Amino acid sequence: MALKQSQNLKLSQKMLPQQILLMKLLQLPTLALEERIKEELEENPALEEDGDNAATEDELNTNDDEPISSDDDLEESLDLNDEDGKIEPNDVEMEDYMDDEELDSYKYEVVNKGQDDDSREFVLAEGIGFKETLEQQLGMKDISDQEYTIGTYLIGCIDEDGYIRRELELIVDDLAFNYNIQTDLKEVEAVLALIHTFDPAGIGARNLQECLLIQLHRNPEQTKEVIKAIEIVKHHMDEFSKKHYEKITKRLNIDNEDLKDIIHEITHLNPKPGSSEAKDGNYSAVVPDFIISVNDGVPELSINGRNLPDLKINKEYVEMLKEYTKSKDKNIKEASGFIKNKIESAEWFIDALQQRYSTMSICMQCILEYQQEYFATGDETKLRPMILKDIANRVGMDLSTISRMANSKYAQTPYGTFLLKTFFSESLSTDSGEEVSSREIKNILKQLIDTEDKKSPYTDDELCVKLNEKGYNIARRTVAKYREQLDIPVGRMRREI
Repeated sequence: MALKQSQNLKLSQKMLPQQILLMKLLQLPTLALEERIKEELEENPALEEDGDNAATEDELNTNDDEPISSDDDLEESLDLNDEDGKIEPNDVEMEDYMDDEELDSYKYEVVNKGQDDDSREFVLAEGIGFKETLEQQLGMKDISDQEYTIGTYLIGCIDEDGYIRRELELIVDDLAFNYNIQTDLKEVEAVLALIHTFDPAGIGARNLQECLLIQLHRNPEQTKEVIKAIEIVKHHMDEFSKKHYEKITKRLNIDNEDLKDIIHEITHLNPKPGSSEAKDGNYSAVVPDFIISVNDGVPELSINGRNLPDLKINKEYVEMLKEYTKSKDKNIKEASGFIKNKIESAEWFIDALQQRYSTMSICMQCILEYQQEYFATGDETKLRPMILKDIANRVGMDLSTISRMANSKYAQTPYGTFLLKTFFSESLSTDSGEEVSSREIKNILKQLIDTEDKKSPYTDDELCVKLNEKGYNIARRTVAKYREQLDIPVGRMRREI
């Protein structure tokens, strides 16, 4: 088949680097933004924190007529339509840069700290991690060099929960390929049994059943309840996990009171022994992005920018560029181009930060007005149904912009610190035709489950009937969905003796 050349026209939308930068910064929470600013300050020498050596806007021109930056204002650059129908060669595809899941790795803890609270620094003493502790315990054992190497490798395979989830047969192969150690499954199991004697109890187990058995066998008080608990975990783990208590009492010939004592022994074991230790000195915290206060019943908004520096263009770089542009030397011209690019990049970054602040202020103020009754009183029944589209329509922005603004952001209120997306909820109708928030229904659902008889907990059908009696038109599958979102198990798993 012969090769052919052809021409065709294609209409597509592409995003400018400034727009991509803005969207990247918009979806960052405060802590991540602090790190991003530090990185930019390190990478771009033309950017500096506010100080005496900062350039003013009038000094950003190399002469009276031509500004350093040839780009339009950021506000104008947000228009994706090019009037001339031309695409700049440095335009970038949106999908090459946009990654909404890039912040999934951030973990948070709530810090309820007001704007007027004293700021105190806490010194965190970092100790050795739990794996280093295990290696220390291994080093005190009278074992051969090969067994020590096998033991350290097994310790390295322990995950954050304290389990070894890799098959031992594969570990035997790993030792042969990586360390040239010829061993067998029997020797590896013997070293693993040695690790099972280390603290914390249950470390190095291959599954939950083995983890519980290790802890039960190491209990210094081998009472009849502990012995029965060992039998249940060893031979009736499936029935126990599914709470088929009648089968267990029948097979072990015990009554409910005895079973209750046995369950008490099992439920007080640690299912994740690795989580009981501080690992690798990692500490995480969350700083609220928005601070909402209530004065005389009126909610007021402020954006937390406490640790965010004011950025300016480095004055020395501006003066240097003015001098270099007067020279006709080729090498100096190249240096001039480098400096100009750095200054333009700094301008873009500063403009993007300002646009981020403006966008967040407008959107959060709209949310505050939309949920004014809730923020004024703290009563969750006053929380109106609200979706991203409601805010997007009010502020005249794209739905994706609102989504990025709300992504991983926290709001500090007088009633606690909440993830911003918790204020968004679907709407359901009552018998009277009133629109209520799904969050209100979840709270009522949780109250019903909390007050139920644990010996005979409600099924999803019974919960559906209870909610319908209260005037909420809701289907059983919706009850099941809300229950799963609240991380509440099914009725049979909530049953107690």
